[in-house]
Amino acid sequence: MTQNASAPVVERIDARHRYAILVDGKTAGFTAYRDRDGQRVFFHTEIDDTFAGQGLASLLVHEALTDVRKSGKRIVPVCPYVAKYLTKHDEFTDITDPVTPEVLQWLDAELAAS
Repeated sequence: MTQNASAPVVERIDARHRYAILVDGKTAGFTAYRDRDGQRVFFHTEIDDTFAGQGLASLLVHEALTDVRKSGKRIVPVCPYVAKYLTKHDEFTDITDPVTPEVLQWLDAELAAS
């Protein structure tokens, strides 16, 4: 059986503070972040039910974290999915910062203001 589907594409959308994963031009999911003092704080990852079970969340997060490395920022994994991903992928350990009460307080204020 031949599949005509194109490979998923990950895009950073700075205006919306997120990375989106597109399948055949449709948004299949996203991981949301806010930037803080050289850190990219990831706080939510979501894949549409229509696209579940295809490994898209893993691909999305991998591409997002790779982009963070290229940008020179550090990762703060508030999002449970990103945190779980990092426990299995130690290639990002050197640029990962812990989630602290200060980060959580800052993130709450950021999200309340937007």
